[in-house]
Amino acid sequence: MKIVADDKIPYIRETLERLADEVAYKKGAEIGPADVRGADALIVRTRTRCGAALLEGSGVSFVATATIGFDHIDAAYMRRAGIEWMSCPGCNAASVAQYVRSVLLLLKRRRDSSLGGMTLGIVGCGHVGSRVKAVAEEYGMRTLVCDPPRQERGDPGPFATLGDIARESDIVTFHVPLAKDGPHPTWHMASYGFFDSLARRPVIINTSRGPVVDNGALLDALIYNKVGDAVIDTWEDEPRINLRLMDRAWIATPHIAGYSADGKVNADNMVVAGLCRHFGLPLPPPIVPPALPPGTVTASGGDDMYLQLYNPLGDSARLKAAPGKFEQLRGDYPLRRESAWG
Repeated sequence: MKIVADDKIPYIRETLERLADEVAYKKGAEIGPADVRGADALIVRTRTRCGAALLEGSGVSFVATATIGFDHIDAAYMRRAGIEWMSCPGCNAASVAQYVRSVLLLLKRRRDSSLGGMTLGIVGCGHVGSRVKAVAEEYGMRTLVCDPPRQERGDPGPFATLGDIARESDIVTFHVPLAKDGPHPTWHMASYGFFDSLARRPVIINTSRGPVVDNGALLDALIYNKVGDAVIDTWEDEPRINLRLMDRAWIATPHIAGYSADGKVNADNMVVAGLCRHFGLPLPPPIVPPALPPGTVTASGGDDMYLQLYNPLGDSARLKAAPGKFEQLRGDYPLRRESAWG
């Protein structure tokens, strides 16, 4: 069996090489038809567009994306071609929640006030949003949840509308997949109209998909003081991001909110399980993340401990200093753990 894999998927190589006769590694954006022609399986991240242009005429019968998002997968083509594919829902939910927790703690420190009594509007409350909700409520925040698909399924509420979020929130955070059509499109759901309807100059956080927030509209909202601050991890037109928006944003990071070692390992193990199931292979021992170097975290608890584990201001400073290195900063991301002890 031959596997072609994105060369920036960490911790997985030894396991893949144990399972396959041949594993070829390549930059995700550079994987082309010639690379997959003799392959049986393809393991990617978001930079590889998986559809007819890449896979037609290949021997690939299984595609896995080691990400929660799958808008780079042409599901209709996969179905027609008989190619099994999978994503890794929820793999990095705790990592994104860690990023948002750190943002909230930095905001608390910046404003020198408690988070209690503030209202957090959560747009999308699935794997990630539900964890963010728990974090916010841990700090005594009021939460508003906008999630029409869950509401229509009859999931426990209460639920708010996007209009409610715009009127009542001090902070708005987006945790939705990218959908351009269907019953609940999310492309540019934070539009000029949304920003015009804001009542409290909230902080806007986007860690979902770049086009969920109209980047031009957000820049205008910052310029005209319709929003108080912006925290942006996912951007339109990555890696060629809007530099004026980057300069205006309080925190600007290179699509790494979900990049903890723990989240990466979760995705690795999900991919390996899917691969073994598809090809009828015995499941190898689980992959485990590396330990943090001794002394990385010195605080015994509280806000300082969380911010020692992860402070997004460092990632923001690196991106703002060298925005042309967006892909390098993302691809060569350093070790980050969700816990100091496991």
